[in-house]
Amino acid sequence: MRIITYNVNGIRAALGKGFIDWIKSSEADVICIQETKARPEQIPTDLFNEAGYYAYWFSAQKKGYSGVGILTKKEPDNVVIGMGVEKYDNEGRVIRADYGDVSVMSVYHPSGTSGNVRQEFKMTWLDDFLIYSRKLKKERPNIIISGDFNICHKPI
Repeated sequence: MRIITYNVNGIRAALGKGFIDWIKSSEADVICIQETKARPEQIPTDLFNEAGYYAYWFSAQKKGYSGVGILTKKEPDNVVIGMGVEKYDNEGRVIRADYGDVSVMSVYHPSGTSGNVRQEFKMTWLDDFLIYSRKLKKERPNIIISGDFNICHKPI
């Protein structure tokens, strides 16, 4: 299974810059997308279908913010949106596709760069995401977590 993860920084802007052509040339089985910045009804899913992909989206409640998606050539057995934690799910940060005993997640972790409140939110998110991931791994041990982690190993 060839999996690609891509922070598009706005799916509509990416589409205007040749994203569909790139997808067609990628030969990916699964493309995990972060930072869609669009509601599902604003995304022309038919373009992805015509390129040979099923498309699944999870958007933030706030318009033009966050959002994740999964494009997949093979229809998944199951798609799960969110973590089941309202304060995170309101931001559209996690989507998972299950294929038999393998799960693929597209995750957009908070950046924490806009101030102390968001930095605290990010740190709490990291703790909660670790708990969520460990619990999920017990149920679905073959899990691939992809995405924009918004973490740098040293200061830039």
